[in-house]
Amino acid sequence: MPVEPPRPVPGANGLFGLDPNVAHLNHGSYGAVPLPVQRAQARLRAEQEQDPDGFFADLPDRIAHARARIAGSLGGRPDRLALLTNVTEGIAVALDSIPLAEGDEILVTDHGYGVVNQAAERRAAECGAKVRTVRLSLHTPDLDGVREQVLAAVGERTRVAVLDLVTSPTAREIAGRRLLAELAERGVITVVDAAHAPGMLPVDLGQAAGGADFWVGNLHKWAFAPRAGAVLAVTGAWRNRVRPLMLSWEHDRGFPARVEWRGTADYTPWLAAPAGFALLDQLGAERIRLHNEALAAYGQRELVERAGLRALPAMPGLAMRAVRLPPGVAEGEHAAKALMVTVRRRLNTRIAVRPWAGGGVLRISAQVYNRPEEYQRLATGIGDLLTR
Repeated sequence: MPVEPPRPVPGANGLFGLDPNVAHLNHGSYGAVPLPVQRAQARLRAEQEQDPDGFFADLPDRIAHARARIAGSLGGRPDRLALLTNVTEGIAVALDSIPLAEGDEILVTDHGYGVVNQAAERRAAECGAKVRTVRLSLHTPDLDGVREQVLAAVGERTRVAVLDLVTSPTAREIAGRRLLAELAERGVITVVDAAHAPGMLPVDLGQAAGGADFWVGNLHKWAFAPRAGAVLAVTGAWRNRVRPLMLSWEHDRGFPARVEWRGTADYTPWLAAPAGFALLDQLGAERIRLHNEALAAYGQRELVERAGLRALPAMPGLAMRAVRLPPGVAEGEHAAKALMVTVRRRLNTRIAVRPWAGGGVLRISAQVYNRPEEYQRLATGIGDLLTR
């Protein structure tokens, strides 16, 4: 049954300053900052340069105000969230705050973000712990199947599980609330990489950190915020034990201030982030979600029908989709990067390709600035490239 592309979102035309000669189908990697939010950040930077001393003197209160507005958009409480630069930093803070002993295990999956899994490896090496990697099938069709695979890997010494809410390379859901609850019953501390959640999925942090002990989400991917900004949500049992990666003059104020403050840094992305959420509300957050999900599904179908690629299972509501490349294509890191460069140079298109044994994974994203014909051109062009 054919998948029809959605109609454009009213009011979205002209919101971005992207190069019109390039098809930007990789929003999930770096996001794109709308022009009104760029202007809001530029005003903040100009204000900072007019009176640096005064700007920094007022920053703790202004950061707290911005955090409160961001927390309101995510259904959380501002005293339970901290602002950080990105999810990678948040994962490092979480892992550094959890005491581990020799022989303990940190559980990760092979769908996890590469640097996050490396952070788990480093933390384990520091403590004499071990990392156990769960090998998940690319084609497991439902969340229950993924949940069963993760739970089957839990052992007596499993202390921590670092799991994606939405995987970066394969656009799959892993850390569902049922899985998090069952891990908690087994005494496993959960750290959730929710890099793609704010702005793309409905987020309700509520009384707990999204059902996890630590929950980290980026604001600069789908929440229209400037780079780099993220939120770290922490449950009550851990908030007083969170260790900042560096000490600062605010460290004696407790969480979240001691995690947020890092001296002479650029805090304007955090201060401008509420403008991104305001723009989402203005356009209609649910309308954007439905549009982007439908457009991503359309793009995946084009890649299947025009290029003969195999669709990977899709999480409902997601503005990203992935397809499997043929055996022998992009199976290593170098080959995956080379394919992205070739697509950029020959097709004027930005995509994400991740290496995978048996054939790499190509991921596309959809945002309100994308058009159906961009996916059509990619599908036709990638089919020709693979045929050659």
